[in-house]
Formats: sequence, structure tokens, C-alpha cells
Amino acid sequence: MKRTVAAACALLLASVAATAQADARILPMRERAAVIDQWLAERVQTVLPGLMRRAGIDLWVLISREYNEDPVLRTFLPATWQSARRRTMLLIHDRGDGEPLETLAIARYDVGETFRKAWDRERDGDQWARLAELIAERDPKAIGVNVSDTFALADGMAHTEYRLLEEALTPALRERLVSAEALAIGWLETRSAAEMVVYPQVCRIAHEIIAEGFSEAVIQPGVTTTQEVAWWYRDRVRELGLTAWFHPSVSVQRADTPARDMKAEIASHDDEAVIRPGDLLHVDFGISYLRLNTDTQQHAYVLRPGETAAPEGLQAALATGNRLQDILAGEFVAGRSGNEILAAALSKAEAAGITASIYTHPIGYHGHGAGPTIGLWDQQGGVPGAGDYPLYPDTAFSIELYAESDVPGWGRPVRIKLEEDAFFDGETVRYIDGRQRALWLIPRQDRPGY
Repeated sequence: MKRTVAAACALLLASVAATAQADARILPMRERAAVIDQWLAERVQTVLPGLMRRAGIDLWVLISREYNEDPVLRTFLPATWQSARRRTMLLIHDRGDGEPLETLAIARYDVGETFRKAWDRERDGDQWARLAELIAERDPKAIGVNVSDTFALADGMAHTEYRLLEEALTPALRERLVSAEALAIGWLETRSAAEMVVYPQVCRIAHEIIAEGFSEAVIQPGVTTTQEVAWWYRDRVRELGLTAWFHPSVSVQRADTPARDMKAEIASHDDEAVIRPGDLLHVDFGISYLRLNTDTQQHAYVLRPGETAAPEGLQAALATGNRLQDILAGEFVAGRSGNEILAAALSKAEAAGITASIYTHPIGYHGHGAGPTIGLWDQQGGVPGAGDYPLYPDTAFSIELYAESDVPGWGRPVRIKLEEDAFFDGETVRYIDGRQRALWLIPRQDRPGY
């Protein structure tokens, strides 16, 4: 029996109080498609009009050919479309006066339920001529196209498409072409109320997969390697019918090995080490589900014989990482640029005696999403361009950073690298599915009767 969209969403929400494993929360493909398409229709009605007016664009044109899709156009395609078809043209017109947006497809087909076909080759002739005709009829003040020097996600109109669009328009209309950078980024970064009801479940699934991998079910100290765990994560994601938007990495820090700088640590993600008791493990992991992405970094400690808890020094190091998260979240103020947030947070961290690095990014439709960049690991003085973009409400971020601590018994600083997905509502930051506050223990110590 076919479930309704409401029933599909109810299945997702019922998992809040459930204790079932991650796979019990994942919808079949048909029901996922229904949720995605409903979200798209709602976003076009409730999110997009305000963004177009904020950007000062009353007509937005998106054009892509099959397999060379604008990343923004892809987010407007129905769930059953894997790509554009032939040359797909979408026209979004703000008619003003409280009217709903007009959404047309200058294509061979309707593009889902949102974009209605407005071109017939046999009746209208050339596709470009028909697009130009529709634009002229609407006489827009500003025609937005996706070109950007700063944001790759807002630079999706191919050179050929832009050239042919210019050639199709009259000189007067050609003068009205403007970059839709602010509109494109706004569309990608803004999360809707419906999405935020379900996003916690997406993050919960990711957290549960991490926990399963960082356990004795997967890791046998002295035998299992870091690469075996990384590939286990990759396989587990596939088993669940999901995708990973990047290859997971698993690495170790040890008391008896020298510290490495961040560049060397990143390069070491492909190393293979046998996991041993006393290791501090780190994972970087992300999934894609319902067109939403997660990005998480957490730590586990491999117990030595006779230990029932991680050393106090490592627990304190994690607490310092949590403190750095709090400092950064406290600097989220609507209207501030990413660079301003970065500078303020690093200043407060220094005053608190924390050796810190912050490299936080937006998340949502893309793992490294649209919006203000708040530092890069190799650009702690600010990021020109992407770091100058302001913070807006209703946006999601991967709070990504590290804090270094001296730990008794370690001849090197311990670097706690954390990443958790969070939502900024315009006033406060909240973690979408909480954050790591205690190290995972391998093996677990919560076995009843022992």
C-alpha cells in the first residue's frame, strides 16, 4: 500500500523515541522521493520569495545541459531526475504584490510538479528564442544568473550557456543581467522548518554509525587497522542504502609518537596503522540522506588491560575541545561575517589559554556548503571572499575545530579534533543531534552483570 508523504514523515519522526538501529529509520527510495519533492515545493513557496527580494532579483534563470549541471539547478530537480535532460532551462519570476512565484520550465517536459513546461518545439520553435520571449514578456528589472568569482556553488552557469543567453536577449535586456550569487547562496544555505524537523534524524543515523564502528563489534585491538575501519564505515553506509559524500578517515594519536602539524595529519589519513590499546582514535565521517548532509569528527579511546575509563588527561582534553565549541558558538551573531566570527572566537580562546584552530563551514545541500566560511585550517587570519559573507538565520554549520592540550604521560600535545552539525536560528546555536562530550570506549564498559 502506498504511503502518503505525511505517513513517510511520521515514520521518520517516530524514531525520536525509538531505540532501533539506524536502518530502521531509513525510508525506502519511493518514500524518500515523496519527502524530497514535498520539501522542494514548500521551499519554493515559503523560502524563495523572501530570498529573491533580499537579493533584489525579480527573475532568476538557471540553465544546464545533461551531466554538466549547475549545483543550484540540481536542487530544483525532482527526486526522480538524476540529472538535467537535454538542455534544461528554469525560469523563476517574482511577480510581486503578494503573488506566488511563477516557475516555468523551458524544456521538453515539466520539471516535476513545480516547474511547468512553457516550450513546445513544434509550436514555439527555437528554445533560446522562447526563453527570450518569456523574459521580455515579464520585463524584469534584474535577471539573475549563476556566475560568481567567490563561490563555486553560485558559479554554475557554463560559459556556453551564458554566451547563448546573451545572444538571445535584446540589448536592453542584456544590460539587466546580474550575478545571482547572493540569491544562489541564500537558497542553498537556508534550511526550511520541515527540513529541520527531520535533520536531527539524519544526524542521529550518522552518530549511530560512528558509534558502531568505534566499538568492539568492528575493532579488535592488535589486529584491526585504521584503514579497515574506514572501509567498514564506507561499506556500512552502502548497506544502509545511503551514500557518503567523502571517503571516511580513521587515524590514531599515541603517547609514544611525535606530534605532527596539521598538513602532515591530513596527509596521514591514508596511512594504515594497527590499532593498539592506549590509542586515541579519530574519525571524520559524513553521509547524504534526503538531500541533506552530515559532517562529524569524534574520538574513541582503546582501553589498556585493567582500565575501565579513559585517562583523566584525555577526558580533560575533550572538555577543552567542548569549551572551544562553546566559545565559537557564542560568537554567532546575525550579520557578522565569517571572518569577524573567526577573529572574535580565536581571541577569546587565546584569552582562555586554549591553543586553537577553527575551520567551520556551512552544511546542508552540500557537505562543504554555501554561506560564510569561518576559517580554514591553513587560513586562521580570515578567508577573503567566502569569509566576508554575512551570517544569516536559519542556516546550518559543521562546527569544525581543534584544541591542543598537554596530557600527563604524553610526550606531545594531544589534538582534539571535533566536528558536529549545528543550526543557527538567528539568536542561538543548537547542535542538531547533540555533540560528543565523552570519549567512546573500546571495548564498551556498560555490560550488565559484569
